[in-house]
Amino acid sequence: MLVHLRLTVPTDLAQPVTHLLEHHECVTNLVILRGACVDPKGDLIECDVARETASELLDSLTKLGLGEQGGIVLSRPSSTPFKRAVELEEAAPGEPDDAVIWDAVLNDAEDASQPTLSFYLFLLMATILAAIAVITDSAVLVVGAMVVGPDFAAVASICTGIVFARWHLVWRSARLLLVSFAFAILVVALLGLIARGTGLITPADVTAPRPQTGFIWHPDVWSFLVALVAGSAGVLAMSTDKTSAMVGVFISVTTVPAAGNLALGLATWERSEIAGSVQQLAVNLAGMILAGVTTLALQRVGWHHVMRYSARLLGRGPSRPRHPHYMRRG
Repeated sequence: MLVHLRLTVPTDLAQPVTHLLEHHECVTNLVILRGACVDPKGDLIECDVARETASELLDSLTKLGLGEQGGIVLSRPSSTPFKRAVELEEAAPGEPDDAVIWDAVLNDAEDASQPTLSFYLFLLMATILAAIAVITDSAVLVVGAMVVGPDFAAVASICTGIVFARWHLVWRSARLLLVSFAFAILVVALLGLIARGTGLITPADVTAPRPQTGFIWHPDVWSFLVALVAGSAGVLAMSTDKTSAMVGVFISVTTVPAAGNLALGLATWERSEIAGSVQQLAVNLAGMILAGVTTLALQRVGWHHVMRYSARLLGRGPSRPRHPHYMRRG
């Protein structure tokens, strides 16, 4: 698996950047268009690099000053069906699926910390689903609310900000979580008051035994352990670009269901429901942040060592090429 780099290189950086790319053992398809760039004035350089070494190469380009004076655009090709790509993958340490591109992680974290209308609406709809799940005691709706909720992206941004000491990122992400949850809970609480006033719901609907959904406001040690595992799995999926694994994270933690239950507790003023929901929400967020920070910190410190020895540990060798149909061509 390769990643594609499109570099806008000012004239004074053209020589060191070209030298770096020409002598990098995991770079191919190097194209240099001299004088093609207008702003900043300079060269346009494009190349492909093995995903396993992309983060290291981006660090080197940043140290040369390209991030400040020029431009770096990274994209992920959907497929690279040519022999040289396979050779680079085999030469690079580790597996491309395990590679972490830290610049991409930081960029995603910055994006996820921005307050957007869609974030607020998704969280509101998820909280409404969770409140309905409480009333109907529906485990299916609880899962639906978990999947719709967008809150883990902001949690992951907090973890990333702490590990990289980007305190503005931590503050912005924490503020987004606090304000968005407060907004969703207040809106659903108001809807609950309207429903209560019209006789659609009663306090008994909230406090009645709920064998399918009672767990969302009863925090215990298992709630914290689940949050730890989910937080660790979530940031690992984020850093290695395994978006499909995120669904499992979303349906593991009860942040949004707890918010829905809290909103109904406020609407009916059932203090035990309010207290339990607040505790569940706090336990889940704290567990995910703790595990996420720990996982990212360990990756930041030692992931490259793990990558270098993963092929040996997993038994991958030259007798097991990943794309033998490409290697036999020609």
